[in-house]
Amino acid sequence: MAQHAPPARGARLGRAAGANGSVSTVGTVNGVVLLVPGASRWSPSPVRPLARALARAGGAQGLVAHPVMPGAGPLEEAAGWAADEVVRRYGDVPVCLAGFGAGGGAALRAAGHDAVNSVVALAPCLPGAVPGGSPEPVKQLAGRQVLIVHGTNDARSDPESSFLLAARAKKANRSTCRFEVHSDGHRLRDHRAEVVALAVDFVLGAMFTGRYSRPVTDALAAPPPLGLRMPLASGFGRSLRG
Repeated sequence: MAQHAPPARGARLGRAAGANGSVSTVGTVNGVVLLVPGASRWSPSPVRPLARALARAGGAQGLVAHPVMPGAGPLEEAAGWAADEVVRRYGDVPVCLAGFGAGGGAALRAAGHDAVNSVVALAPCLPGAVPGGSPEPVKQLAGRQVLIVHGTNDARSDPESSFLLAARAKKANRSTCRFEVHSDGHRLRDHRAEVVALAVDFVLGAMFTGRYSRPVTDALAAPPPLGLRMPLASGFGRSLRG
């Protein structure tokens, strides 16, 4: 039974990409990735290339990627509504919330929805991570596969905040890992191909196969802080699962 989110003000799902490579008209759907944008929507964030890569890599397995158009309400409210909408449209299929920036923070906060089995947070903005403020919640991440990716030179969203969140989440959920993209900034431009390949590998493993590339397997297995400060190697994705 899905956990129902409150009605989202003006939120909607964008056109589906995936399920055998088609757009808008899909075949059998076996899993859905909900792509939650940052404050500046899609461009030039990693979300658009991630959507295309997911459609190519997972379409044959019935994977569909839907952008979430958040409307006027909070992003996490829109993400929860979108998960409800997936259940309504497609039935009991696993959902991955994948977000960038503010959308990454929203994906982490909305992960408690019953349909969600995994979360990908790219350079997440964590508003609760301020001096003297309440820490970001992590209990909703229990039982989910969680990947956080952050550039070490991010001047917009503090990489240390996502590390601290990951460290707290790891105590209750061993299926949490975090990769650091050394010398990259908020939009992860310099290593975009590697970030997208990492996210695709993680999503396919979390939703379908239960298998990951060696770096992800190592990051999930390593105790803190090693598995939460895993460096993303240059060229990652050229020989996945090799």
